[in-house]
Amino acid sequence: MDGVIVDSEPIHERAFLEVFAEMGYADNHGMDFPAYYGRSDRALWEDFVAKHHPPYPFEQLVEWKQTKLIELLRRERPIFPDVPRLLAELEPHYAIALASGSSHNVIREVLALGGLARFFKAVVSIQDVGRSKPAPDVFLRAASLLGMTPSDCVVVEDSIVGVQAGRAAGMDVIAITNSVPRERLGEATHVVDDYHQIAALLLPEGKRSRPRPRQAALACQSNCKGASA
Repeated sequence: MDGVIVDSEPIHERAFLEVFAEMGYADNHGMDFPAYYGRSDRALWEDFVAKHHPPYPFEQLVEWKQTKLIELLRRERPIFPDVPRLLAELEPHYAIALASGSSHNVIREVLALGGLARFFKAVVSIQDVGRSKPAPDVFLRAASLLGMTPSDCVVVEDSIVGVQAGRAAGMDVIAITNSVPRERLGEATHVVDDYHQIAALLLPEGKRSRPRPRQAALACQSNCKGASA
């Protein structure tokens, strides 16, 4: 979802930075945000707490940042503009699921922004599984909910750990260059630069819309009999 359906990686970073500043760590938080692309908030918070030992309960930190994030999402509505069209094109041909490292309340906010919930037959959050990416848990759970075998599924991802998770699940992976350069996505089955290229890989010629000058990015998982984003 993050970095594929919504251009949210910068917004996640801003939400964290606002919380860090309010705690007094504006200039010395020491966190490398790109290293956490595709991973859960909890992974970053675990490392932050180990580094700084802030005087706040862990769950309060998680909620604090999520509140900031939701405020920013509602205000900026950063859905990639070509995602609704791509989902509408895929939906007649694939069962689509969303498999995300975000919590369910953030997922609900994102899907509400674009009215996208109708496209997804299953939604999986990090809250539903034991391990975050690069473990394959969210993708395996999505395939299970769709009634698909992993080898029949294709993941659409934007992050290095997401690509690793998809491959670990035994799925083909389409990586889109929204968050990191293509040379760092080499483990993916395919690397693309826009949504039209995703449609070209997954749909027959007559089922694709004409490309716009610059398409945006969809991410998480799509599948050839079942699909998840």
